[in-house]
Amino acid sequence: MTRLWNEPADFADEMIDGFVAANERYVRRVPGGVVRSTVSPAGQVAVVVGGGSGHYPAFGGLVGPGLAHGAAMGNLFASPSTQQVYSVAKAADNGGGVFFSYGNYAGDVLNFDAAQERLRAEGIACETVTVTDDIVSATPADKHNRRGIAGDLTVFRIAAAAAEAGADLAEVSRLARLANERTRSFGVAFTGCTLPGAVEPLFTVPEGRMAIGLGIHGEPGIDETDIPTADALAELLVERLLAEVPDGVEVAGARVVPILNGLGSLKYEEMFVVYRRIAQLLTDAGLELVDPHVGEYCTSFDMAGTSLTLFWLAGAGEESELAPLWDAPVDTPAYRRGSVAPQQRVLVTDATADLVAEIPDADEASRAAAQTVLAAVRTIVDTVDTHVDELGRIDAIAGDGDHGIGMQRGSHAALAAATAAVDAGAGARTTLARAADAWADKAGGTSGALWGVILNAVAAKLADEGRPDAAAVAAGVAAGSRGVTDYGKAEVGDKTLVDALVPFSTTLTGAVDSGAGLTDAWRAAADAATRAAARTAELLPRMGRARTHGQNSVGTPDPGAISLALIVTAIAETLAAETRATDDNEKESANA
Repeated sequence: MTRLWNEPADFADEMIDGFVAANERYVRRVPGGVVRSTVSPAGQVAVVVGGGSGHYPAFGGLVGPGLAHGAAMGNLFASPSTQQVYSVAKAADNGGGVFFSYGNYAGDVLNFDAAQERLRAEGIACETVTVTDDIVSATPADKHNRRGIAGDLTVFRIAAAAAEAGADLAEVSRLARLANERTRSFGVAFTGCTLPGAVEPLFTVPEGRMAIGLGIHGEPGIDETDIPTADALAELLVERLLAEVPDGVEVAGARVVPILNGLGSLKYEEMFVVYRRIAQLLTDAGLELVDPHVGEYCTSFDMAGTSLTLFWLAGAGEESELAPLWDAPVDTPAYRRGSVAPQQRVLVTDATADLVAEIPDADEASRAAAQTVLAAVRTIVDTVDTHVDELGRIDAIAGDGDHGIGMQRGSHAALAAATAAVDAGAGARTTLARAADAWADKAGGTSGALWGVILNAVAAKLADEGRPDAAAVAAGVAAGSRGVTDYGKAEVGDKTLVDALVPFSTTLTGAVDSGAGLTDAWRAAADAATRAAARTAELLPRMGRARTHGQNSVGTPDPGAISLALIVTAIAETLAAETRATDDNEKESANA
């Protein structure tokens, strides 16, 4: 279990601050993560990696000469937000374009892609290669949907070595794709991991048993068996990986880099015992072992487990493009190979401060509506706080268990932003837009991105003049529903938030069009969302992290759909209370 923290919600930020304080020769803090504290040549492609915190040395520990130029570091097990990725990439850019690489997870894809499009719109060339090395997370025919685990290291290192050698963005991307195609991983776990402040681990494995095919975010394995001997585990790992060799590679005579990765609690001595047999088996299969790695390269907090990665440098007799790049020197806080020449430190002459955008003018009616927006956001916070443990429990069954925590971080940030906006005299539109941006930035992950889309879409249909009517609110929710499906690509039936959002929006619009007031229409729509969220228990997930463990989630509703249903139901009561208060005030004014 994790033992040391202050406030769980502050853990990731405090961890990054401490990491930077301990490694200033390598990294400096920027909003959203870290970048090199040393000078990179002008025109060099900037390699930017990233993902959720909790996987050290991935991702900040891999920033330095010979490896990444920057790392976007999200909250625990949650992807960095679009703003965080954008901020790190801007700070890392050397004028040669930005190359992004990260594990293939839904939230990371959403946020990195959005940041990439923003950078491209500013004239900064960008390319992306997602890491898809985990062989149990999809079939070979569907390998583009696989998730990234410890194979991140091979793709990052090849891309960075190519950039250091002066390759342009297209060539860096090509070599990274080749490295990803030549990388395969397979892992097991003996215990789950426990996030700071959590009472229970994200998943458990019965005493004396081993989960097969785990994910690095606490996703449970796809199978379970008795804990084998060290030799038997080595045989399992090697057998699974040699059953899927990259296209065009013959095993006999091939050169391969074996990486035995510890996931947090497994002792190095245990891994050495396992690797002893791995080396024997690979050698007996006719492989030439190059630069073996045994250690922690991509962890999962305190999870006890290990994964084996095989990075196929070249087949027998093949002239390898990858081998010279793999041999290039690297010097980072957590990973060193060869000898890197002394580096010049970056001279930071002006610390970049976040600029506080000016609050647009608002009339009295819109400022009054902003109070209702604030009350609704406060209701969201209260609802999430009440149900945070249950949302985490649902998510842990087939996801990664952090949905409640992410919703809590996002909603609390939204409340702080909305409160500051109202205190500054903002109208309804500005108040909700500030809350939306704060939610997306602080929560990160898939849910953070999607709630940012929803709230910003509603805000866009409001105004800072006048009081919005029911039609404007319904139009905003409809725009948010379309935005989520366009942005996240999920459809009704995929077992996501969309399964509750679409019927909520459809019912709300229909009721308003039929002449219902906002409170009555919202209540009817909330009922529809609640029924739809419950029905997700029957579905197999087709999107998100739960997709790879689909059967595990049958019988349990989708946490994103449930949280939306809980929130809109609670907001219905807030709207009713606000309506009663407004009616009472109008009666008092009429009688005065």
